[in-house]
Amino acid sequence: MASKRRIFHRPLGERRYKKLFVIAVEGTKTEPQYFALLSEQHSIVKIHCLKGSRSSPIGVLKRMQNYLKQESLQKSDEAWLVVDKDDWTENQLHQLLKWSKISDNYGMALSNPNFEYWMLLHFEDGHRIANGRECLIRLKKHLPDYEKGVDHHKVRREMILKAIKRAKERDKPPCTDWPRKCGTTVYRLVENILRKR
Repeated sequence: MASKRRIFHRPLGERRYKKLFVIAVEGTKTEPQYFALLSEQHSIVKIHCLKGSRSSPIGVLKRMQNYLKQESLQKSDEAWLVVDKDDWTENQLHQLLKWSKISDNYGMALSNPNFEYWMLLHFEDGHRIANGRECLIRLKKHLPDYEKGVDHHKVRREMILKAIKRAKERDKPPCTDWPRKCGTTVYRLVENILRKR
C-alpha cells in the first residue's frame, strides 16, 4: 500500500526568512533614510540601520560590535560599516577595515569626501568635486530639500543603478581599502542589497 504524501503548510503569521543587512552608519538622518528606502523597494531583504550620536568611525564600529554581541547573524546575512572619509585618520579607518576582514559577510563602505557624494552619483557623474561642501552644493541642485532628508519619490531604482555604474567607473582598479580621491565604495553594499538571493 502506497503511503500518502504529507503536505506541509507554513503556519499563518510566519514569514519566510529574509536576508538581513545590519548597517552601522555615522549619520542620524540621511543614511538611515536612504537604506530604509532600499528596504522598502526590495522586499526580499530586511535592513536594520544602527545609528547613534557618536559619529566617529570608532563609534560606528562599537555600535556594530555591541549589536553583534546581542544578536547573531545567519550565514547569508551581512554586517556593514558605512562611513565618510571626512577628516578621519588612516589609523581610525584601518581599524574599521581590519574588522571588516574578520568574516566573509562583513564589509566596510566609505565615501570620500562624504555620503552626499554617493547621493550625487544618482544624478550626475560626480567629477571635479573638491570637498564635501562643494558636493552638497551640487547635490542640492538636484534635491533642493535635501537638508530635510531623502525624498523616496526622487530616488528611483534606475537612478540607484546609475549611481552604482558611476561609482564603479571611478573605482578602477577597485580599491582594496577605500578611495583616496573623490569616490565611494557604497555601491558594493547596494549591489549586494539589490542582488536576488
